[in-house]
Amino acid sequence: MSTTPPAPSDSSTPNNPKSTTAGTLLPNDTYPFPREFFFPPFFTRQTNLTTHHAQLTKWSSLLLSYCRHHRLFRVSLSPDTLPFNNPRINRRLALGDIKGVVDFLKKDGRAEYVPLGQTNKKDGTTTTTRGGGGAGEQEGGEAFIYWRTPEEWGTLIEGWVEETGQRGSVLTVYELREGEGTRGTEIWGMDGDVLVKALGTVVKRGKAQIFQSGEDSLGVKFF
Repeated sequence: MSTTPPAPSDSSTPNNPKSTTAGTLLPNDTYPFPREFFFPPFFTRQTNLTTHHAQLTKWSSLLLSYCRHHRLFRVSLSPDTLPFNNPRINRRLALGDIKGVVDFLKKDGRAEYVPLGQTNKKDGTTTTTRGGGGAGEQEGGEAFIYWRTPEEWGTLIEGWVEETGQRGSVLTVYELREGEGTRGTEIWGMDGDVLVKALGTVVKRGKAQIFQSGEDSLGVKFF
């Protein structure tokens, strides 16, 4: 049975930013933080197992919701970054506890550590330059947060391919991320690595093929 809450919808609206118990945190941040985010104990690891599980569930839901709201595909694991830090009450989640939340999400395929040793490519993807991406890969200071899993993104992409008559077409990852054909869709502006992971699920279903397109770009053909 799943232990992680389902990825939240993005239908919530901000509360009063002047509220001392809930609402937005910064003037330029429209995310409506939940009430518990303004309680100092929320940032301290609870020792009781039942209480700690509830705490992880709430933090997981918050992280998924925050990333969906801001359309973030990866987050820094630094305790000084949102949503792990609440400057209003001077509290932040410890690095070990942040990783605990990521591990909790990871169990249900809702998170994945970004490995160390990556270099950026022109199409927005990255290449791991050491470690090989195996089981012993050393984790870096970021994590992918899957408010929509690669499989769910893959299904969405398949739907777009069908709706736009792209079967048999060859497109680059760059075109999918930033081309006019996807502008106005949820595909446009995706994180390049998450997009490739999503395309990989389409490949596994036998509906696409990924190949090298030029020295620094990937292409995909849809069947």
